[in-house]
Amino acid sequence: MSAAPTATGGDGPVPPPRTAVPGGSAESPKLDGTAATSPAVDPRTAGAEGEVAWPAAVPIAESAEPVVAEAEPGRVRWDPAERRARASQSFWTAAVGVPAIFSVLRLGVEAGGELQTTLLLVANVGPVNLLAGFLTTAARLLSTGLVAVFALGAVLAVSADRLPPGTRRRPLFARWADITPAWVVLASFLLALITWPLLYLPLLLPAFAAAFQLRPGRLHERVVPRLLLIGALFAGYGWLMLPTLRQAVQQGDESLALALIVVPPLLALFIAGPLPGMVIRPLASVTEVAVLATLVWAAVPVISTPVLPLTVTTVGPESGPTEDVRGHVVTTDDVNMVILQERGGVRYVPVDLVRAQVLCPSEEELPRHQLRIHDFHVEDSLLEGMGRRVRPVHRIDAACRTPV
Repeated sequence: MSAAPTATGGDGPVPPPRTAVPGGSAESPKLDGTAATSPAVDPRTAGAEGEVAWPAAVPIAESAEPVVAEAEPGRVRWDPAERRARASQSFWTAAVGVPAIFSVLRLGVEAGGELQTTLLLVANVGPVNLLAGFLTTAARLLSTGLVAVFALGAVLAVSADRLPPGTRRRPLFARWADITPAWVVLASFLLALITWPLLYLPLLLPAFAAAFQLRPGRLHERVVPRLLLIGALFAGYGWLMLPTLRQAVQQGDESLALALIVVPPLLALFIAGPLPGMVIRPLASVTEVAVLATLVWAAVPVISTPVLPLTVTTVGPESGPTEDVRGHVVTTDDVNMVILQERGGVRYVPVDLVRAQVLCPSEEELPRHQLRIHDFHVEDSLLEGMGRRVRPVHRIDAACRTPV
């Protein structure tokens, strides 16, 4: 048996072409150009007549075996990167699409469901004014939804991590919490801090502890310093809320305020996960439905809140009887003032007949509680409270109290 010829080059001997490739066609060309009809052979054992020997110093690549992912019958296994992409897309679609839908619904509701009135509002209410009106009234709803999603998602995520891998699909809120940057979560809490009424701000304590998984054990590794830190935090909270608690007890009918002030700080000590594995899936389904139902319930007053300010316009000739028109001014030109009346319908008032106009609060703005937290009314947000210090509330004009 003669040695097989090899070609030489700058990098040393070059092996001749292989006779057959494993798994390839049975008819592979020989060195002389004719087709070989013999079955494929291993190059290492080649050397018989008509076969080409493979040099011993040249390594041979092993054939790659197909990688088959083990999956349950009838179930598709999604790639983790694809799951994160889908979760991110659904989250940002909801965050951007919901405000746009709410803005359109508000115009339709304020128009009384009439097409022509809706078109009139669309033509005169600019997108900047509509966005500003939505942010001032719906910022609470948006921040509430984000805080609830991030708090529940963090608890469900740390609980799902304790389960065996691949046993259950991660809940939706847990996937949203995984793909959301920490600064977005912190921004949602800051938005809630300045837009929520002061009465509901204690609820942010357990929500913050759940979203960032703040357990008492993370305050300090030793028990005594940990208890001292917890006691100092509760002492500061008590100094802030003790006068309000005293007022609520004296009034006697403020059980809701008492519960909102006392319960959330205690709940913050135990809210962080993980949860038992058997309750993760039922709790995830229940919380998703509950958050959706709560947002829908809270969205009803947001949709029905007027976009335009409520005014009372005094109309009449210079010498004669006058009339008070209560409603929302849509637009004003050189000829008419267009007023969307509070009881429905659009009225065109000649500008020559307008004698006076006052701004009036709506019924939703009237206070229902008589509690204060260090000179801030409990129904005001921090933003509203600071605004009232700059511009104190003026007395309501007598025209606003006049029945229509």
